[in-house]
Amino acid sequence: MAMSALLSTTMPSMPLTIDAMQQAGVRDKVKVMIGGAPVTQKYAEEIKADAYASDAGSAVNKAKQILGVA
Repeated sequence: MAMSALLSTTMPSMPLTIDAMQQAGVRDKVKVMIGGAPVTQKYAEEIKADAYASDAGSAVNKAKQILGVA
């Protein structure tokens, strides 16, 4: 799953989504990557996302990396 925030006001929905996945019992089956203009690597770590990408091109590379796809 990938989530992107255009404005910082939408960022609080990211950890809520991750928490909902945890409560539904699917968090360990889904990789979560976040990005967007206001998002940082530090924030990704704070909300326990699996990956962070600063732009679309690096998101493709990061997705391949976390999924183990060449």
